[in-house]
Amino acid sequence: MDDENERAARAKKGSPFLNTAQAAFYIGLSQRTLEKMRLTGGGPKFRKHGRYVRYHIDELDEWSKGRQQDSDAQHGGRS
Repeated sequence: MDDENERAARAKKGSPFLNTAQAAFYIGLSQRTLEKMRLTGGGPKFRKHGRYVRYHIDELDEWSKGRQQDSDAQHGGRS
């Protein structure tokens, strides 16, 4: 039994899955904003592991890269 617990602890330490608070910190949003995005859409992909919501770090990176904008785009293309 102890071997199983130790193995599980080691696996979790290197897990690519983040909970909502960790994911929000990672991408620089509030936890509440991320929760709202989960309901309304537009946020990063997430998974349900039982009753727990998890975000894969690669999908957070992908979502963030998709939101990248040029500085011209923010100002309507004006110089």
